[in-house]
Amino acid sequence: MANLLSTGISGLNAAQVALNTVGNNITNVNTPGYNRQTVLQTENISAPGGRYTIGSGVNVDSVQRAYSQFLTSAVWSSNASMQGATTYNSLASTLNSTLSASGNLQTALDSFYGAFSTVANTPGVASSRQSLLGSATAAVTVFNTLGQQLSAQQSQVNSQISGTVNSINSTASSIAALNAQISQAGNNPPNDLLDQRDAMIQTLSGYVGVSTVSESNGSISVYASNGQALVSGDKSYALSTGGTAYDPTRTDVYDATGTDISNKLSGGNLGALLNYRSSVLDSVQNQLGQSAVALASSVNAQQAKGMDLNGKQGGAIFNMPSPTVQPSSANKGSGSVSASITDVSQLTSSDYVMSYDGSQWNLQTTSGQAVPLTTNADGTLSAAGLTFSVPATAQAGDSFQILPTRQAATSLAVTMTDPNGIAAAALLTSTAASGNTGTGQIGSVTVQDASNAALTSNATVSFPSASTYQVTDSSGNVLSSGSYAVGQTISANGWSVTPSGTPAANDSFTIGLNSNGLKDTSNALSLAALSNVGVLSGGSQSVIASYAQLTTNVGTVGSQAQTNLTTQTALYNQAVSSQQSVSGVNLDEEAADLVRYQQAYQASAQVISASQTIFSSLLTAIQTA
Repeated sequence: MANLLSTGISGLNAAQVALNTVGNNITNVNTPGYNRQTVLQTENISAPGGRYTIGSGVNVDSVQRAYSQFLTSAVWSSNASMQGATTYNSLASTLNSTLSASGNLQTALDSFYGAFSTVANTPGVASSRQSLLGSATAAVTVFNTLGQQLSAQQSQVNSQISGTVNSINSTASSIAALNAQISQAGNNPPNDLLDQRDAMIQTLSGYVGVSTVSESNGSISVYASNGQALVSGDKSYALSTGGTAYDPTRTDVYDATGTDISNKLSGGNLGALLNYRSSVLDSVQNQLGQSAVALASSVNAQQAKGMDLNGKQGGAIFNMPSPTVQPSSANKGSGSVSASITDVSQLTSSDYVMSYDGSQWNLQTTSGQAVPLTTNADGTLSAAGLTFSVPATAQAGDSFQILPTRQAATSLAVTMTDPNGIAAAALLTSTAASGNTGTGQIGSVTVQDASNAALTSNATVSFPSASTYQVTDSSGNVLSSGSYAVGQTISANGWSVTPSGTPAANDSFTIGLNSNGLKDTSNALSLAALSNVGVLSGGSQSVIASYAQLTTNVGTVGSQAQTNLTTQTALYNQAVSSQQSVSGVNLDEEAADLVRYQQAYQASAQVISASQTIFSSLLTAIQTA
């Protein structure tokens, strides 16, 4: 009777454990990260002996999770991609909204260039000139607003990077603590702790891409996408944030040894933040700054080729933004590099690092591409439209980061306040001598070098013979001379002329300040034509075209980000579906198991009852014998 009783009790216990497990599954059907649990039962081994063997009941070996490491790892991986895509799409959408909400720069530029045409039509009307300065201010305001909004997003991204790293460290610490508890459990797997640890790892994967390695003691080691250990056993390794060697306001990520790993991290929110900042936001700020520099440079240069209403050479309408130079915090030498923009047509949207190796200076982009430097006669260095003055006291290893246009849109400003300063007229004109006998004529005088000190000084172009020319200043000094052929360009004092027709011997022309400045509007028309004149990219791209390209690029980034988010969300949902097909709780299955184990419990109770009845019958028989 004892065997029958113990057999019934083992069945009763097994059914009770199974019922509790099913009940736990049902109550956790909506618990995130919960893995369905199942009871592992084995037949109780009977002691050997006798002519035959009768089973002695059932053992409950363990309660296991319905779990697939492969499918769970796939969920973590797809979660990292989806969270990264979500963050990237949010940032790209904000950028698109920024360009829209800050005003239409293209419209402002069209109005500004169009205002020069209005001045050309009404050169003496003060309101037209004042309106032009107003249009210039409106365009600058849009540039400034866009620049400030982009700078604000830089600050936002830096703050998010710091917050995400704090979350990574906190989650990694929690995983390490769970590892310690799970290792102490030994061979009896603590399913609730395992579920919590998996949930923590999934949370961590949303912050940064991770990989995992299962250890023999039940713990899991977790590594970031660059191979940096975040968790090993019961220890976690915190990341940190801080400024770069060149810019203390720019947040980068450092490992436990203090090494900058920002460009090695990928996946999750952190990877998306770092990737967006370096590949999109920095580039957009630089491209917008390029447009601002191109606007200021081209308009100011054309202004200098004209005469204003006060009879003077045209002055600058805009300030010319300067490059930002940031010395490395590790520099040992004294002095600093100064940089200026000298050829806007060669300017790019790249940032650079200039370093000194002890014997010479080297330049490369921040992505590591070498840029050849040219040494000028005055000792300065030039490359990519920039000119650098370097300190003589630099030491080997010193370096400087050059941001040619990063802050240009924010710093652009209108410097002209006097409407009469708009140089609508040509600066120079030519006057034929009254005694000329040939058919030679000189039309417009082209200003080649507006900075030439003798540009506005009177000069005479004469032809000693039909095949020779000579240029003299007002004192009779010869500035240039030589043979002459029809259609040849003659230059001096920063200007050039191309006579037409055939001059006769002793014909001459006087080159001097335009005496008809109030009625001449040729330079205003040239200023208006700048809307279509190539300024950037080797002189092939206008200011308006460069901004149109910028908006197209930003739109493309936004579209690609949205498409990628849709794709990554679908892949994540698919991975979760596959994982849940193994680990998820199905209420129909649990209901069926509930009935099955309930019946097993009742049947085992009947076995115990039968054992008791037989035992009672035996006692009765013995007592009556």
